[in-house]
Amino acid sequence: MADPFEVRMRFSSQLEHLNASTTSAQKAAQYALKYKDMDEDLHSCILEQLEKTNMNTRANIMYFIEHLLEMASKERHNDYVRMMQRDIIRVVDAVCPENGSGAANVKVVRKVLQGLQNKLILLERTVVEIEGCLKERDTSANDFSLSSPLNSNEQSGPPASTTDQELGGPQATQRNGANMKPTRRQIEQRIEEDRERHKRMRESMWVVPSNPTDQAIKFFAETSDLGVDDNILGKEEITAFRILIRDAACRHKSRSNQEEWPRPRTTNGVARHI
Repeated sequence: MADPFEVRMRFSSQLEHLNASTTSAQKAAQYALKYKDMDEDLHSCILEQLEKTNMNTRANIMYFIEHLLEMASKERHNDYVRMMQRDIIRVVDAVCPENGSGAANVKVVRKVLQGLQNKLILLERTVVEIEGCLKERDTSANDFSLSSPLNSNEQSGPPASTTDQELGGPQATQRNGANMKPTRRQIEQRIEEDRERHKRMRESMWVVPSNPTDQAIKFFAETSDLGVDDNILGKEEITAFRILIRDAACRHKSRSNQEEWPRPRTTNGVARHI
């Protein structure tokens, strides 16, 4: 039997090093399912990492949660699903806190919640309630933008003290404050990760499901709602189709008449016309 402390430390390390690739999220999810007998400890480890890591890592963990719950539900291990349903509010509060420090993660949370709802892991009522809270936290880009830290330092006023510099600057002492800004490295990392996710999303749009039912569901989900213009266009197409069928039938009928008249007959090997 594996050492619980070692399993926890390795899982924490995997969560800290998550990136935008699907492979890293699936690898961590497979590790969690491998040691599903320690599901409570690993679930608490997810919550701890969400509360102490930076903004980009929290976004990556949020995407990882979607992979974990999807794989857990397929393998009939509902304990992870049940615990995440219970603590989903705590997860959202950690990924995008009320102080505005996680405003850039609001879209990430919405996307993951919508995906979990489509997979029937979260109830629609739960997602609607969380959406009401996210609207208040979805601040404008001026309130919390991924702008260059150099611009923010120019407006920060007096220089930081020695104690602040040891702790990572004055912003590090305000982890729970609304003025916490990301570093230049975090901004560049987030841009690269978002670019990778958008690239993968565009590639997934061209993937054709192997199951015909899944393909039909995909077509139905991508089809827009029926409007007034669609009804008018449909009636015009039906009218044109009926005219085409009628004209084709008339030409076929006239051609048949021409072939039938005059019609030669043979009597005792001698052809004659009637």
